[in-house]
Amino acid sequence: MINLTVGEKIWQVVVYFILIILALLCLLPFLYVVAVSVTPESEVVRKGIVIIPESFTFLAYKEVFISHGIGQAYKITLFRTIVGTALNVLFTVLAAYPLSKKYLPGRSTFLIFIVFTMMFSGGLIPTYLLIRSLGLLNSPWVLIIPHLISAFNLVIIKGFFEQLPAEIEESARVDGASELQALWRIILPLSMPVLATISLFYAVGHWNSYFDAIVYLNDANLMPLQVVLRNILLNIASESAESMANSGTVSKFAVQMAAVVVTTVPILIVYPFMQKHFTKGVLMGSIKG
Repeated sequence: MINLTVGEKIWQVVVYFILIILALLCLLPFLYVVAVSVTPESEVVRKGIVIIPESFTFLAYKEVFISHGIGQAYKITLFRTIVGTALNVLFTVLAAYPLSKKYLPGRSTFLIFIVFTMMFSGGLIPTYLLIRSLGLLNSPWVLIIPHLISAFNLVIIKGFFEQLPAEIEESARVDGASELQALWRIILPLSMPVLATISLFYAVGHWNSYFDAIVYLNDANLMPLQVVLRNILLNIASESAESMANSGTVSKFAVQMAAVVVTTVPILIVYPFMQKHFTKGVLMGSIKG
């Protein structure tokens, strides 16, 4: 057990106090959103800021799920997140593995082209024309296929593969394993930290994305969760409080907050389980470029 001096103990208390204050500053806005979503409008008007409600009502959540198409949007977003992330990781690994081999012909040229895309893009209009020519407009696959590989994530995984001892693959080849067998049975099990990190990067990106759906989709039944959330916030904000009161609906502020909660909580639940892989995965994959 380490014996701390009086000064070190005081400094430790100060550090913990500052960390607690910062944690509360980050947590309070979300607590306010959750509280308003389950608080009757009269209490919100009376108190102004509500953190711990005196009474609870879930009419705002009922309004969100029944009247605003959140259920269908959840299906599209789950399809995009699960299928998209799986394909993202698959194609990123298949591209990063050969690029991690220095004996690959033209390796430097491929890497230059890949890094170039991190700084420059074709622009929105050429991209739209390309996607239209591929027949992907108004299809759920338009949310996945154009974003199959992130150059940044590819560089991270490539760097991780380069750090693995070459003797591991050599021993696999001596035993008769092919390149794909060595990748599947040897390399990938050793790469779980970086794969978990990249998977979360891709999943959060899919879950939070909305701009591509606005540009490439016209069917309301194909809109992902974030677009529906955006529409809820804009539509309710444009309605007057008097019109909502006359229609007998729940408070517009509670509906807005409930929509924010139902679109945020799922990714918050997954995030803590993957967070432990962040530092290890990103650092191990970024030592070499």
